[in-house]
This record gives sequence, C-alpha cells and structure tokens, in this order.
Amino acid sequence: QVQLVESGGGLVQAGGSLRLSCAASGSIRSNNAMGWYRQAPGKQRQFVAKITSAGITVYADSVRGRSAISRDNGKNTVYLQMNSLKPDDAAVYYCSYAPSWYGSFTIWGQGTQVTVSS
Repeated sequence: QVQLVESGGGLVQAGGSLRLSCAASGSIRSNNAMGWYRQAPGKQRQFVAKITSAGITVYADSVRGRSAISRDNGKNTVYLQMNSLKPDDAAVYYCSYAPSWYGSFTIWGQGTQVTVSS
C-alpha cells in the first residue's frame, strides 16, 4: 500500500505564490505517476496537474503557465508550485498516486487547504 502526506497549504493573497508538497511512502512502483487534484466547496474534484516518474507533465488549462509540478524521485516527493494565485484557485488540494504512467489514480492524500484572499 502507498501512503501520501501533503503539506504546504495555507492562506495567500491573490497574486501570491504557494508550494505544495506530497511525500509518498510504502510500496511505490518505479513507473508511476503522481498528481494533484483540487475540490472547492460545492464543486466536483478537478484535475490540476500530473507528473510521471519519467518527468512527463500534464496540466489543466486553468493552471497552465501559472503552476509547475516537479518531483524528487529519491525522496518520493512531488511538488506543486503555484504562482499568480486567484480566488478561484481556493480549494482543498489532494495529492494522488497511480501505479503506472497512464493508469488511474488510486491512492489519495488527506488534502491540504489553499485559501486565496482577494
């Protein structure tokens, strides 16, 4: 089993930046993908970004150009750097893990709150 622990959420002013971290532990496959999703109150969980263990990245249109996902495979940690934050970015951000590059995300973290003040 894989466990995910997120950190780095908090309150930031619009236009500011925040970096989220997610540390994975357990039975991690060498070819995997890790990603970030977010869920705002009353809305469905939506994809934000993903990165494979080979470094291939995918971004949602809503964050492309303002965010950067990266990972440290030696530490089994994935990061999400978010810049130029908008009030619409406020949500609970969830880290996720997929046991293959293009498979479904099957493991989820507990979530970290991001609040953006206008």
